[in-house]
Amino acid sequence: MADGPAAKAVVLLSGGMDSAVCLHAAKAMGYAVHAISFRYGQRHRIELQAAESLARSLPVVEHLIFDLAAEAFAGSALTDSVAVPKSGVGAGIPVTYVPARNTVFLSIALAWAESMAARDLFIGVNAVDYSGYPDCRPAFIAAFEQLANVATKEGGYRVHAPLLQMSKAEIVRRGLALGVDFAQTRSCYDPDPAGRGCGACDACRLRLGGFAEAGQVDPLPYVC
Repeated sequence: MADGPAAKAVVLLSGGMDSAVCLHAAKAMGYAVHAISFRYGQRHRIELQAAESLARSLPVVEHLIFDLAAEAFAGSALTDSVAVPKSGVGAGIPVTYVPARNTVFLSIALAWAESMAARDLFIGVNAVDYSGYPDCRPAFIAAFEQLANVATKEGGYRVHAPLLQMSKAEIVRRGLALGVDFAQTRSCYDPDPAGRGCGACDACRLRLGGFAEAGQVDPLPYVC
């Protein structure tokens, strides 16, 4: 980026490994990072503690935790009394999909960005090693960026998804190169009361597979 005051960027920060790498990537690009996380009734609320830890340690300019009505996201295994699948990553859209989650999150992030004259949004979605969520696809990112530029006063917005075409192993390697402390992150959809990963949900399987393929050991504790 050019010399002078750093451009502002709003980064969606869930507290998971992908969002942590995305956060560090935005910082490495020279942006003044404003992180935003969401409390939306998710059963894996420990990710918000991870997000706070990541935001403090980077550090970011500010970290906003935005509260949303849990009722708006009902019907998902992450927000409702639906069992989290633990039989392996399958085809199709799983029950852990949260209705329109990334659309809602990016819309609020866009509003925050417009209010502070920021023009860059970062999101850690991935279309390679992921669970089949429709709002993690390249077409979604491109469509939202187009929407952002017709829905705002001045336009000129860019939606960055730096991990979009990376495998989980590539994300692990990129994170280590950027100095991400993966011990601060949390990924499990159904952690135990102590915060340990279940080791069997899609998020745990993808994470553990990524570390193994990258020749690294996941620093997080697991139940199994």
